[in-house]
Amino acid sequence: MTGTRSPGSTGSTGSPLRVALIGYGLAGSVFHAPLIAATEGLVLDTVVTSNPERQAQARAEFGDGLNFAASADDLWARADELDLVVIASPNKTHVALATAALKAGLPVVVDKPIAGTAAEARELAALADDRGLLLSVFQNRRWDNDFRTLQKLIADGELGDVWRFESRFERWRPRPKGGWRESGNPEEIGGLLYDLGSHVVDQALVLFGPAKSVYAESDVRRPGAEADDDTFIAITHESGVRSHLYVSATTAQLGPRFRALGSAAGYVKYGLDPQEAALRDGKRPTGGGGWGEEPESLWGRVGSGESPLTGGGNPVRTLPGDYPAYYAAVTSALRGTGPNPVSAHDAASALDVLEAARRSARDGVTVVV
Repeated sequence: MTGTRSPGSTGSTGSPLRVALIGYGLAGSVFHAPLIAATEGLVLDTVVTSNPERQAQARAEFGDGLNFAASADDLWARADELDLVVIASPNKTHVALATAALKAGLPVVVDKPIAGTAAEARELAALADDRGLLLSVFQNRRWDNDFRTLQKLIADGELGDVWRFESRFERWRPRPKGGWRESGNPEEIGGLLYDLGSHVVDQALVLFGPAKSVYAESDVRRPGAEADDDTFIAITHESGVRSHLYVSATTAQLGPRFRALGSAAGYVKYGLDPQEAALRDGKRPTGGGGWGEEPESLWGRVGSGESPLTGGGNPVRTLPGDYPAYYAAVTSALRGTGPNPVSAHDAASALDVLEAARRSARDGVTVVV
C-alpha cells in the first residue's frame, strides 16, 4: 500500500486500531506492548521477532490470537490490515524502518532516539508531513510523576522565575552489562548521551524552551566499557534558564532527580518514577486507581533557605506518573481528535542539543545551537 492516509482516517469508528510492534526486547516487552494493550482503542495485532523465546513470552501475555512476523518486510505487504507501526528495535534501525513504514502508508511511533542526527529526524518528519501520516516519538519520561509535578509547580508560579534546573538520571553499575546499548560502534548510537540523555534533554526543552548554547563533558569510566557512561550537559536556554543535566552509570551516591531553583522557592525531588519498575515486575495499568503513585515518604519538597534533607521546605504530593497517557494521545491523534503528543520536530530539536553536546565534549568548547 502506498499513498496518503489522513490523520483522522485510520480505522473505522468504534473499531480498535491494529498495531504492529517491531522488536520485543526491553523496550518492546516492558514498555510498548503492555501500554498498547492497556490503551482503549488499540489492539496489539502483530509482533515482529524471530526469537522463539520472545514469541512465547508475548503469546503467554497477549494470547494465541497474537500474530508474529519474522521481519519488518512482512508488514509492508499487509499494510492495509494495520493502522500503526511501533518501532522498538535497536537504535541503528530506527531511520530505515520508519522510512519503510511511512512509504508503506502507515503511521509510526518510534522509540527514542528517533535517529542518530537531527538532519535524519527532520527528513523523517518531512516524509511524514508530505504523506499526511502521524510520526510520533516515544518520550515517555514526559509522563514521569516528578516531571508532571514540576511542570505544575512552574505553571502555578510556586517557584517564581526559575533560574537554574538540575536533572539527574544516575545509576550505580560498576560493571558493564554489554550489548549494543554499551557498544562503542558509532553505528549503534549507543552510550548514555543518546540513551538517558535523550530523556533529560527533552524534559529540559519542554520546561524551558529552546537551547542557545551547550557545553558537555563525557567520559568512559568503567574498565571494559566502550561507550560514554558518565556524561554532563549544560544548556543555556534562550529563556535565560540554565539546565545542568547528569546521566551516569558510575554514580556511587545518587543525587536528587530534580533540583529546580527559582526566585521564590526551590523544588527538590529524590527517587525515580515507579512506572518502569512496575512494568518490569509484570504489573499493568488497568484503569483503576494507584497506577504511577508513590508513597508520601518520597514526595519532593518546596521551600527556600534550608536543605530538604534537614527538614527545609514543605512536602508536595507527587502527581501520579501516567505513561498510558502517551498511547491514549496517539490514539486521539490517529482518530483526528487530538494533537501528536511528541512530534519528530521536537525530537530533532533535542538531537540538535545531543549533537552539540557530543561536539562540545570532544573538542572542549561551548557550542552555539
